[in-house]
Amino acid sequence: MRDRQRRERPRPWPDERQAASSAWMISFRRINWWLAWVSWALSHWALLDVLDHLGTFSVLIAVVFYFADSGNRVKQKHYQAWQVINTAQGKGGSGGRIEALQELNADHVSLTGVDAGGAFLRGIQLEHAHLERCDLHAADLRSGDLKFARLPDSNLQGANFRQADLSGADLRSAELQDSDLNQANLDNADLAGTDLSRADLRLANVNNFAWKDIQSMQLANVYGIRNASAEFLAFAQKHGAVSLESDEDWNVLLRKAASGTK
Repeated sequence: MRDRQRRERPRPWPDERQAASSAWMISFRRINWWLAWVSWALSHWALLDVLDHLGTFSVLIAVVFYFADSGNRVKQKHYQAWQVINTAQGKGGSGGRIEALQELNADHVSLTGVDAGGAFLRGIQLEHAHLERCDLHAADLRSGDLKFARLPDSNLQGANFRQADLSGADLRSAELQDSDLNQANLDNADLAGTDLSRADLRLANVNNFAWKDIQSMQLANVYGIRNASAEFLAFAQKHGAVSLESDEDWNVLLRKAASGTK
């Protein structure tokens, strides 16, 4: 609180006038002398002390109410984020969903069952996100950070995870048919029960990932796959995976399989 000091009584005008060094300064001295009297008089008003106290209390009350209402502000922020996500459902582009999803995840809000199929989410940061049973089919998640994200039982068909970080991610029983995992980081990821039919795994890092219960690898492309064990490569070949560097050669096989020709 500000400590107001009592001012000294101003000198009489004749004394103040004599202090003027020149005639043109007298007018300024006169104005300053009147203001000094006003200031001296106000310094003795108790009302100003009361107003000073009230001002201090009003700031304190505002701070208390600000923190007391913080929970409602957080709820309102989350409601607005969900509104952005739900309004953009079924539409292409981002539609503000990158910021909304990141904001909710940063506040440790579960994103279970979120529907962002076909969304442009390139570079999204969703580390440790709870995305169980979500729908991200055909979504663009290139270069995204999904370390330790939980994505079991999710629809990720045709999703683009090129160069994304999925290390430690839980992808059990996820649908990853036709997905692009080229150069993705799957270090320590769990793919038990996952369908990787026609998935692009070229140059992906699969160090220590759980692969033994993968459901399907039919026509998945494992060319140049990194840190793969000999057992996994044998498993992949046995279950219909191919190793082709050329997009053209691989697409020929995919078209033949789609048309039922050999």
